[in-house]
Parts: sequence; C-alpha cells; structure tokens
Amino acid sequence: MKRILSICFGVAATLTYCRPSVASQLVDPVADTISKKGVTLILVQQDEGFSKDVLGRLQETFFSVYPKLTRDFNKQAVKEVTITVDTAYDGVAYAHNGRVTIAQSWLEKNPGDVDVVTHEVMHLVQAYPPRSGPGWLVEGIADYVRYKYGVDNPGANWTLPELKPEHHYTSSYRITARFLDWVEHTHKKGIVKRLDKALRTSTYSDGMWKRETGATLDELWIAYTKGNA
Repeated sequence: MKRILSICFGVAATLTYCRPSVASQLVDPVADTISKKGVTLILVQQDEGFSKDVLGRLQETFFSVYPKLTRDFNKQAVKEVTITVDTAYDGVAYAHNGRVTIAQSWLEKNPGDVDVVTHEVMHLVQAYPPRSGPGWLVEGIADYVRYKYGVDNPGANWTLPELKPEHHYTSSYRITARFLDWVEHTHKKGIVKRLDKALRTSTYSDGMWKRETGATLDELWIAYTKGNA
C-alpha cells in the first residue's frame, strides 16, 4: 500500500496519506453516535448505500482496539473520535484532531481492511507535538500497533514484509514495524512504549536507542539484517 506523508506532519500528532478533497465537505452526512467502554465514536457515512456490514465492522474494530490503545499508550488521548467514510477522498485514510477519514473507494475495493482504523486511531493516541521525531518512526509505531492489536489483519492480506536488500529502518510503515518487533524481542522489551512516550514528551533523540539497548540504530539494523539474512 503506497501512502504519502502529509506536508502537515507534526500538527496534532497525526500523519495523512494524502490531503482531503474539498468535495468531501459537500455531502450531507449521516452520523451515528455510540458510547461505550469509556469512549464515544461518531461514525459518519456520506453514502447511505454503503455496506452496513463494513460500517459495522469499522465500529467493532474501533471499540475493540481504541480503549486498549489509550490504556496501554496514552490515557490522556481524546475520548471522542469521529470516523468518516468519505465518498470524495481519493487516498486511503488520515487522522487529525480527533477525526479519522477513510476513503469509501478504498473500503469498497478492500472491504476486509478494517484495521486501517487501528493504524489511524493510533495516530490519535500518539498525539505527538510538532517536530517531536522522525516520520518513519511515527508511522512504524502505528503499523507495529496494527500488527499487535489488529483484529483481522489476515482478512486484509496485511502482514509484516520479509526483509529485502533495499529495506532500511527509515523505510517506515510495515518495514519499520518489523524492525521494531525484532528489537522488542531481542534487545529491549517495552521499547516501543518508551519510544512512543519520548515522542509525545518531545524527549526523543537517536541516542535513546543506545541508552535503551546498548546499540545504536545503525548497529541494531546491521544485527537485524544479519539475523534475518
């Protein structure tokens, strides 16, 4: 899945896959508000004919993962989230300021990809301030969380990719997520949560890897590539 980092990275701790279309604001929406598990979801559909099954699964995914993510990563994360299935947006999904927008066209082509919600709401949980850290790490953490907390990644044929020569820890998304998972298992259990907290408190630096694991980022990557050759 090709995703493009938004030029507004760092604002309200979210990244986008591409900018929303102005046309997406011109459709009268239908909204359902559901509150449980200490959080509220406002689920907005712009096309009343859109699959009720997919909408239901998006809702189930949200309530399955969001309370867990706020508990495990950031108890101060927003308690009200709006998810809009957008008829005009031509990207995949983006999150910003308590809102998640998912392209209806994407869900029509990929109805099993309900864990796009998991990735996007993690951005709301991250809530990183501007210039808190590198974009590759922000997205890598979000995909690591999708890998660990996702409700049906197999249904979307979504997996962490096998290592390839062209990969690097800065490749972002699933490539970085796989590297993070390896560091968790081989060097420092809990490092992803520590990285997440450091980014949110603007205390992250590359030197953190050395302090936490005893190895620099580059040294970890070399060990990772050798161990997965």
